This record gives sequence, C-alpha cells and structure tokens, in this order.
Amino acid sequence: MEQQNGPPDIIARKIADVLHGAGADFVASLPDNWIAPLIRCLEADERFNHVAVNREESAVGLCSGAFFTGKTGVALMGASGFLTCIYAITKINYTYQIPMLFVITLRGAPGDGARYHVSNGLYLRSIIDSINMPAVYIEKSEDLPELAKAYKHASLIGRPYVVCIGRDVLKGAR
Repeated sequence: MEQQNGPPDIIARKIADVLHGAGADFVASLPDNWIAPLIRCLEADERFNHVAVNREESAVGLCSGAFFTGKTGVALMGASGFLTCIYAITKINYTYQIPMLFVITLRGAPGDGARYHVSNGLYLRSIIDSINMPAVYIEKSEDLPELAKAYKHASLIGRPYVVCIGRDVLKGAR
C-alpha cells in the first residue's frame, strides 16, 4: 500500500476500509480529479480487484457481470459520468435486478469551483429521484459508514444504489 500523503489519502483509506468491511472486493472506476486518491488507494489495495474503464457504461457492464460471479460491484466515477449511465442502469440493472453500488462525486454543489459542473448540481438529485434509485448524500466524513449500509442494501434489494460524496469530504476538509 502506498504512503498516505494527506487528508484526501486518509479519506480514501477510510472509504476503502468501509467498503471492504461491507464485503466489497470488485471496483470499476473512471477518473475524476476529486476521486483520484481513492482510485489510487483501491488500485494498490490487495483486498480489491480494481478495473479501470474508459467509459462509465463499461463500469455498469463489468459490475453487472461481477454479479453473476456472486459479487456486488462498486462503480466509482464523477457525477457527469453517472448521468451518462442512466439508460444502462434502467435497461440492465433494473430489468434483471442486478445490484451494484455507485460511488460518485457530488459535483455542482456549493464548494465546487468548476463552473461547467453547475448543471450537475441543478439536476443530479432530481434525475436520481426520477428513476427511483436509492441514494445517500455524504457531506461529512463521519457519515462514511453509510457506504456500508448502501452496499449491503443494494445487495439485499437487487437494485443499484448511489452514494454521492461531497468535495469537502473527499478533500479531507470535512
């Protein structure tokens, strides 16, 4: 495991520990600069089989396939990437009752300095609600154990679950 260099690395380690404690061991990811430390952490962590993908929909396919080997996959990506997956989620996961956990960045929320992500903040929650996807929004590091509950609940209900993590949490500021 690589050396922890600062608060984002400490948070990444906490997230990895929570996911592992819940039983997760398969992760597919597409980079977002807020989750880069988490991706590095999971890649280096022998408790996880990590696969980097070039399209977010590929993470849906890989995590869905992992289900048929007895695993509930974790897809790690930015909010805009998650939004590109809506058709795949509703077509594959909802139709065939395939659980998976999405861990995404809460882009466009207050504190996100990237103007081009504002649109995500305007409609992310309403889109999640419109497809009746269970969701939890983590904006304080003490709420990270909610990841484990979401992972276990996705497996129980046979549906995807999304956990949106805010910038301040991922940067170790909250």
